Amino acid sequence: MQFGIAIPTSADSWRLVRRAEELGFSHAWFYDTQMLSADCFVAMAAAAMKTTRIRLGTGVLIPSNRIAAVAANAFASLNQLAPGRIDFGVGTGFTGRRAMGLGAIRLAEMEDYIRVVMALLRGEDVETEIEGKRRLIRLLNPEAGLINTRDPIPLHIAASGPRARALTAKLVAGWIDTAGDVSKGAAGMGQMREAWQAAGGGPEALTAVAFAAGAVLEEGEAFDSPRAMAVAGPRAATLLHRAADEALAGLPNTAGVAPELAETVAAYVAHARNFRPQGAHYLTNHRGHLMFVRPDERPFVTAELIRRMTFTGTERDLKQRIEAFGAAGFTQIAFSIPPGQEHAVEDWGRIRRAFG
Repeated sequence: MQFGIAIPTSADSWRLVRRAEELGFSHAWFYDTQMLSADCFVAMAAAAMKTTRIRLGTGVLIPSNRIAAVAANAFASLNQLAPGRIDFGVGTGFTGRRAMGLGAIRLAEMEDYIRVVMALLRGEDVETEIEGKRRLIRLLNPEAGLINTRDPIPLHIAASGPRARALTAKLVAGWIDTAGDVSKGAAGMGQMREAWQAAGGGPEALTAVAFAAGAVLEEGEAFDSPRAMAVAGPRAATLLHRAADEALAGLPNTAGVAPELAETVAAYVAHARNFRPQGAHYLTNHRGHLMFVRPDERPFVTAELIRRMTFTGTERDLKQRIEAFGAAGFTQIAFSIPPGQEHAVEDWGRIRRAFG
């Protein structure tokens, strides 16, 4: 089992990434959320220059937010700074699009985007649509040494539904899952294995990354302690944000709401109906998403919400859960670290050392 970190990016995220490398983490994944945090490619470039071993990936890039040729150039530029250490993580979009009031893009659009980016990174000619017209394009000067198309850049797809998992298997890509619950993670892993086998691949070739967020608690520490609220609370609050998006904009809440959380979630949705300006509830709803708990949403981020929705527990409990993820077939677990809570990497580093 490999261990990674996932971060809302800042210009100096390299400090956290360098520390993660020192602690033995294998990967750093950078969120692609333009309305919420700094540009992921700027942060990755700085990290590439300040580290030597840790892999750097988009976690995950959203196709609608930059054209394929620009994305390919950015990856190839990073690959020149950190040869063979770059990963292309991509998805149809959640946080980065919901912060602009948008739903996910269509799978077909993402597949075509991936086709173009990967072809360019292989140094191939590829046809794509630009401004309504089909054009043949290629990265023209790789031999000049300004970019690197020699070292391969692996593809990873964030896939939560059966069609997205089928596409992941079809493209022989790594799989990224957002998981906090072992049973749900194992069920998703089983479906991903089935998709891989249906596409003709062997499960031994599948790489699967579980994106987790939570806090390592001391014995007897409450799930809503100040430290747990700061580190794990932002992830717990995403269920509230999803529910408000569903109620106010008709965007799907694929996470579901457990009966035990229904009253809390309904109270937040009622609160969100007062967000202004009217018709743009997302400007408040997603402020702080995966970064911090807003004062107005703090009453709804309960100990039970954190317990159920995040990867939070004592060191002993979390080690058992990580072992269960490994037994289910996940090859990596990556822990989200909110800005201002960089100290949490030390807790996760202690967990990582227990696994050798």
